[in-house]
Amino acid sequence: MYAVVPEQQRRSLAELDERLNLSAGDRGAKRSAFWVMLTLSAVIAVAGVVGDSTATVIGAMIVAPLSTPILGIGLGVTTGNGRLVGQSLLYVLAGICLVVVLGAVFAQVVPNPTSVLTNSQVLGRTSPRLMDLAAALATGLAGAIAIARKDVGDVLPGVAIAISLVPPLAVVGVCLGSGAPALAAGAFVLFASNVVAMVITATVVFIAAGYARDAGLVTRSRRRAYAVLAAALIVVTVPMLLNSLTSLWARQIAVAADEWLAETPGASVTDVTWQGHTATITVLGPQTLPPLDELERSIDALVPWNPDIQVVHTVGTRIGTK
Repeated sequence: MYAVVPEQQRRSLAELDERLNLSAGDRGAKRSAFWVMLTLSAVIAVAGVVGDSTATVIGAMIVAPLSTPILGIGLGVTTGNGRLVGQSLLYVLAGICLVVVLGAVFAQVVPNPTSVLTNSQVLGRTSPRLMDLAAALATGLAGAIAIARKDVGDVLPGVAIAISLVPPLAVVGVCLGSGAPALAAGAFVLFASNVVAMVITATVVFIAAGYARDAGLVTRSRRRAYAVLAAALIVVTVPMLLNSLTSLWARQIAVAADEWLAETPGASVTDVTWQGHTATITVLGPQTLPPLDELERSIDALVPWNPDIQVVHTVGTRIGTK
């Protein structure tokens, strides 16, 4: 671990605690800064989500201070400081409530909530996949290393952008306020996976950097915390795995549907979506389509179970431009 966190650049345990423990040092200033910046970040994120503005959402990521108590949980686990874990967790939970409530309130004044639910900022955060978890783990490592070293603090804004904590919560609030709890659940899975990834990677880095040794903590004292983190990782991984498989199957179904329509001039597949046990295939084409039995047989050979197939047929053809 010396090459990752060199001893001469390694922050002391006291320095790390001062940075990550919101109840240490000047508590009033720390708490004031946390809540003010989190509130502003939430407003910026919700505005970016509602307005479908990527630049605005990125601004919210940079401002967001939620990573501080999350990394604090990792430090508490590493050093066996249950009080730090509990206090940091309370800050995270209270922050979640603040951002979600603001998102729900903003959604009440949106003139057309249906269009908000279909914009890129919402759709990009409501169906997280395993690649999102892999990115979160890598970003969590970068954040933990940056906070443990004195000489690489400049990368923290980039880490904040990559880990994306407040925007998924803003999406949760907007979706709940717009009457779409299923989409809200998907966005919350993304947020939870980022939190779990940050805590796990922070714990790994802090232990490897020797902070557990500095605190005089033995390995067996951390086993319960390890078990809880492993369980949390499994909980967030399962829906992300299902989303990844669903995405794969949707692409395979789209290919099968294209083959099914190959002999029908002017027909094309415009979309494939999943809802529970049903795959919905949207087709644009002439009045008559090939027998549906052929498509069902092809899909049954691709998907491990026999999903229900619905074909939404719009009569017409694409209008091309030269």
